[in-house]
Amino acid sequence: MPVSTPVPMSATLAADEALARRRAAGERVLSMASGEIGLPVLPALRERLAAAAGENAYGPVPGSPELRAAAAGYWRRRGLATDPGQVVAGPGSKPLLFALLLAIGGDVAVPVPGWVSYGAQARLAGAEPLPVPTRPGEGGVPDPELLREAVTAARRAGRDPRAVVVTVPDNPTGTVAPPDTVRALAEAARELDLVVVSDEIYCDLVYDTSAPAHSPARYAPERTVVTCGLTKNLALGGWRTGVARLPDGEAGRELGTRLVSVASQIWSSPPAPVQSAAAYAFGEPPEVIAQVAAARRLHGTVVRAVAGHLVAAGAALAPVAATCYLYPDFAPLRDRLAAAHGVHDGDGVARFLGERHGVGVLPGSAFGEPAGSLRVRLATSRLYGADDGQRLAALAAPDPLALPWIAGAVAWAGEALADLAAGPGPAARRP
Repeated sequence: MPVSTPVPMSATLAADEALARRRAAGERVLSMASGEIGLPVLPALRERLAAAAGENAYGPVPGSPELRAAAAGYWRRRGLATDPGQVVAGPGSKPLLFALLLAIGGDVAVPVPGWVSYGAQARLAGAEPLPVPTRPGEGGVPDPELLREAVTAARRAGRDPRAVVVTVPDNPTGTVAPPDTVRALAEAARELDLVVVSDEIYCDLVYDTSAPAHSPARYAPERTVVTCGLTKNLALGGWRTGVARLPDGEAGRELGTRLVSVASQIWSSPPAPVQSAAAYAFGEPPEVIAQVAAARRLHGTVVRAVAGHLVAAGAALAPVAATCYLYPDFAPLRDRLAAAHGVHDGDGVARFLGERHGVGVLPGSAFGEPAGSLRVRLATSRLYGADDGQRLAALAAPDPLALPWIAGAVAWAGEALADLAAGPGPAARRP
């Protein structure tokens, strides 16, 4: 039997399954590995999904006219002029990203650190990821100068890079690349004739709404594809819905034709009932705007509390500006971790926190970090409650940290981090 392309299980999903098994076995675990947003579905969206349950026809491959029009309006309100004909919908932004790589072809430059599936999807598409480091504190956008060097060297070696993936805001770091860096990336992509695939699934979760993330589509509209969805801002991961905004112009239309052809062979059409609810959500009525704003406040409050424990433990941490993620570097504690716990890298940090304290995190190696890196990613998105009652209270609370279940989870994480930092030499500062 032929050997297929080796692709590991998604690190986030694998970690979730492992923690679920431990919880089912009666262990006490704190899930900070997955980015699934632990918040309830907005009632208005549940009602629209239920009302559309009888819609069982395939429908148009790129999505219903209503959904595409709503998504176009969503982008127009964010400063990106969009026609519904530029929009392609799919069963989640994740399959849309993969279908785009198939439609574009060639190798793809990816940020390091970068989301766990970018490199794996490139390999599944028969291409090779070209890792390009990001600038400190500017996660998600490959350093433009290093991108030039990497693509030029790859082409000299006979490779065929055709695209670059960016993430604004970023997973795993929770940072937002500044406009100047995004503009420089767009200019580099134009010089190198690369398609920019901009993953903007977290664009509504920037804490400071007066300083939103800048899309590369502002600076290179003729070559930038934007993807987003409702997985993060409205916690609809299980509904699997996403949209892509294609460039205007002839090149964008040609890419759209190839993308729809790929989609027709993979998912046929997005699920019809979900499209109905998604069209309503992308229209952003007042209750949707309020729900997203409440979620954004909750993420920011809890992230900052956990960040305080990380800094108190001695980790280096760039200021988190968006999302529910923290990406600390324990390199300042390298000698202490080795002497006290035999920990030498991010995998060791994750094992220590998981085995000794039941705190699940992901090592930096899952995001492309080199051997010896002491980075890990923590997510706060599962700390908001054990049921919808607690989660609704968290969304509504003036101070979510005053709620006992959130206070307890944050303290649990803080105790684990303080224990990790404790060791020979000067005592670690405790939160």
